[in-house]
Amino acid sequence: MDKKEMYDSLKEVISEELIFIDEPMDKHISFRVGGPADILVRPTTEEEIKAVFKFATEKNIPFFVKGNGTNILIKDGGFRGLVIELSDNFSDYKIEGNLITVQTGALLSVIGREAMRASLTGFEFASGIPGSLGGALAMNAGAYGGEMKNIVKSARLMDCEGNITEYTNEEMNFGYRHSRLTDEKKIAISAVIELEKGNYEEIKEKMDDLAYQRKSKQPLEYPSAGSTFKRPEGYFAGKLIQDSNLKGKSLGGAQVSEKHSGFVINHNNATATDIINLIEHVKDTVYSSQGVHLEEEVKIIGEDRE
Repeated sequence: MDKKEMYDSLKEVISEELIFIDEPMDKHISFRVGGPADILVRPTTEEEIKAVFKFATEKNIPFFVKGNGTNILIKDGGFRGLVIELSDNFSDYKIEGNLITVQTGALLSVIGREAMRASLTGFEFASGIPGSLGGALAMNAGAYGGEMKNIVKSARLMDCEGNITEYTNEEMNFGYRHSRLTDEKKIAISAVIELEKGNYEEIKEKMDDLAYQRKSKQPLEYPSAGSTFKRPEGYFAGKLIQDSNLKGKSLGGAQVSEKHSGFVINHNNATATDIINLIEHVKDTVYSSQGVHLEEEVKIIGEDRE
């Protein structure tokens, strides 16, 4: 099925204004690189997500689901198939007591702000992570001693047939940068976050402090996907990279940040190929000089430019 046929068929299951053909993906990921997707859709309800999922599965169309695009890299040739975006189009929430029920397109920063307003503590660690809840659940996002598995009461996941199942915290199989979502072809639809009653001023002070630490230690002024590499057991990726004399190393427009060696950044109009080549160079150099295999945390998707 070519993209025109795909577009025409999708109009039968989802509103036309939610479908975008030949959509430039550099507008949708935090690295600000990448070629076009054949089709991008932005469903706004569970029923629309279910309809798009079933359509892609039945027609055997390659697809992937993205949130805020802060942990993926789209190659310069773009993506042949369907991109399903769950971002501000799918981000409703409600607060009842110490529980926040939230759709997975919601930004962690928004959830953190609303938790603070309700004087709920426990979400501060995540409030500065530049991503959406769906990605945070999939990767069990963590920072500053906290991680999602500490605050998720339950999550509702959808399979490729559109069936939704609710899983408890234990059933989500959270681990380091891992969850049930990384093992199975399912997406998160919503989750219940369980926090504790706290003091508004103390919560705000902690969030402000973490925001200052991020700004002072991370290259937030440049496009990136956050921390580029997973932490190898017993090591810190940034220190391994710095000890391999790679701080500030550039290939094309991509650079190992001079502020934090664990970040590969789009320093000067980089292409996706520049970033991928630098990631591979860092991995090869760290292994040859330190004897440690680094694994990228960012997901690389799509086609090379012809």
